[in-house]
Amino acid sequence: MKQKYILLPLALCSLLTTAQEQPKMDTLKEVVVSSSRIDLPFKENSRTIQIVTAEDIQKLGVTNVADALQQVAGIDVRRQGVSGMQSDLYIRGGSFDQTLLLIDGIKVDDAQTGHHTMNLALSVEVIKRIEVIKGPAARIFGQNAFNGAINIVTKDAPENSLVTKIQGGSFHQFLGEVTGTINQENSSHLIHVSKNFSEGYRDNTDFDNTNVFVKSQFNKNKLPIDFITSFSERKFGANGFYGIASATEQYEETQASLIGFSTTIKSGNWTWKPRVYWKRNQDEYLYVRSNPSAYRNLHITNKMAAELNGSYQSKLGVTGFGVEFSKYYISSNRLGDNQREIGTLFLEHRFQFFNNLLDITPGIAASYFSDFDNQVFPGIDLGVKISENVRAYANAGYTYRVPTYTNLYYTSPTTISNSNLQAEKAVAGEVGVKWLYNRFNWTFAVFNREADNLIDYVRAAETDAWQAQNIQSVTTQGFESQFDYQFKMKELKQKLHLGYSYLDNDIKQSDANFSQYAINSMKHQFTGSVMLNWLKGLNTTFAYRYVERTAGMSYNVYDANVSYRIKAMEWSMYANNIFNAEYIEAGMIPMPKGNVLFGFKYFFN
Repeated sequence: MKQKYILLPLALCSLLTTAQEQPKMDTLKEVVVSSSRIDLPFKENSRTIQIVTAEDIQKLGVTNVADALQQVAGIDVRRQGVSGMQSDLYIRGGSFDQTLLLIDGIKVDDAQTGHHTMNLALSVEVIKRIEVIKGPAARIFGQNAFNGAINIVTKDAPENSLVTKIQGGSFHQFLGEVTGTINQENSSHLIHVSKNFSEGYRDNTDFDNTNVFVKSQFNKNKLPIDFITSFSERKFGANGFYGIASATEQYEETQASLIGFSTTIKSGNWTWKPRVYWKRNQDEYLYVRSNPSAYRNLHITNKMAAELNGSYQSKLGVTGFGVEFSKYYISSNRLGDNQREIGTLFLEHRFQFFNNLLDITPGIAASYFSDFDNQVFPGIDLGVKISENVRAYANAGYTYRVPTYTNLYYTSPTTISNSNLQAEKAVAGEVGVKWLYNRFNWTFAVFNREADNLIDYVRAAETDAWQAQNIQSVTTQGFESQFDYQFKMKELKQKLHLGYSYLDNDIKQSDANFSQYAINSMKHQFTGSVMLNWLKGLNTTFAYRYVERTAGMSYNVYDANVSYRIKAMEWSMYANNIFNAEYIEAGMIPMPKGNVLFGFKYFFN
């Protein structure tokens, strides 16, 4: 049965690729990846980077970042409920604490726990593209990018516009959004407001979300100053969300906010990129929704940071450098009041040889931690230009993660923290090839990671409390491939996407009998989608994913989206899990069976 489901998208691929060859179409070859100090076009980068465009998101019909990332090979998005209500990001078999999320290059990590990584994930209406950077990224981003990073790049405001959207459907879901842009002579502004709520797909899974996002650029004609601010409030029933099947009345409210200022200064061969920002997260958790006094957590974290990144172009190549300082504060009735300071220096240089056929980029990051040992993160990237369209690459590096405050200090009737935890460490590398042509992009990479001191929660007997310990040494190996093909039928653009990843974890366990967060990664993952334009304005997308986890569980999920635009109006219908698959992505939470969203969008511009 599994083979039948996997072969179906492949058969579809065979049919589609018989389409007549058409003239050159849009590719990602010239997209400059914005999450690096040395600005490089996508085709010249010597790392595994995958890009999800705004057009991809729109045609998939998804309403949130978590769902959009489901189609990226090697990304494991473990959701609890619909609309990305509570979701965690895993890259190449790592944990949710080992993935760094950025918004326009701003690191929105949370010192309390990686469970809050997605609290600031933006509405898809303001996203220009999502950059997924895989592999050891500590020398580029610092300690939180243990297995990689995801950078959300937001849209600009090139003209005046106003777009409204409403959606409604299964589980009494409702989504209302307004997005406007204002372009003036010396400033531009993008403003977005949305409200999303539902009664839930099972008992105590209702939610009520509010999001506000503003992006502005001032002084455009001289030295542009970029400003970004975002606010997200989520209120949701959390029936069984945190590993206790009997905890059906859990409830949580989170508030996440961000304010940042940045600019770019160019002078001759020098480029300077200063940035300052503040990020706040508040998390209130109730074990019994109707009785806050029974058990209540309240955590408030703040991060204040300043960065100065830059590059210098010389005859020897491009030198990238940077310095950043961040200070974290946490005030919590369970974790206490704590502070952490991190300072990091970055340095890298890109050498090119043999008429730019070979490039080598060694780099290093050195970090100071106020509460852990100082660390140095060396790494190197190597690329070989085989032809104008084919590039081979390799990279290796050292990566590191300090424990979160939850790892260190959270104690409850079922959990015992460990203030003596050591930082997680790993050495990782990959070898890959990318083939970027006019109508298709293909990437393939083989990777390996040797990790030590991984943090897990263990116990000797079922009646014992879980205790945080450094116990696991894990060797992770695997490979992944992604293929995107664009073609035309009747002069209308079509697109086929295929992705596959394989991962194997060799886990050296301790003597503990039970492990709460035993690694249950995706052993096999297959993704496929076909985006078809039948008539002008009429788009249909069929998406598929197959997942088999290391514990043996597997599932197939099919989604579909249909949209039709005529002049300023667009109607849509998005169907999720249309064959009612029974499956779990996180913990013990069953994902919803078939559900539908109907939408209407109006463009005033």
